[in-house]
Amino acid sequence: MSADVLDAGFEIVAARREDVGDILRLIRALAEYEKLSDQVVATEEALQAALFDWPARVEALVARSAGRVVGFALYFLNYSTFRARSGIYLEDLFVEPAERGRGIGQALLRAIAGIAVARGCERFEWAVLDWNQPAIAFYQRLGARPLDDWTVYRLGGEALQKLASATK
Repeated sequence: MSADVLDAGFEIVAARREDVGDILRLIRALAEYEKLSDQVVATEEALQAALFDWPARVEALVARSAGRVVGFALYFLNYSTFRARSGIYLEDLFVEPAERGRGIGQALLRAIAGIAVARGCERFEWAVLDWNQPAIAFYQRLGARPLDDWTVYRLGGEALQKLASATK
């Protein structure tokens, strides 16, 4: 951990099994902020399995301040066929509102960027809701730029089931 982060009164560390309850609490807070609380069906058991059962499907970092988890970042590897190299996709980043402005979000992103570089990843990507201007401004201050020429598509629920069960 870098001295500047510790001097700021928080630390960024890999999530541990005992952090899962706090991560779920922060996921719910994020969903509330994004007005998506009705979509959260995650459980501690499901997060525990995704983070710590073999093979782990996702990884997470947590920010601790005064011994308390006040932020998290959850990410996983993706792959570019054009580049023939892995990248990191940030699924969620959240810092408690009372803890914002201390550099915690930037420290979480810096830590994941360091992981990406250490692993030889080509990219570090994420999505942001188009109405979330504070997050967009924050990301742009760090040098991130939107991919205006790409549109994200999602297939889920009944449509996913229908496609999976379709016959030729």
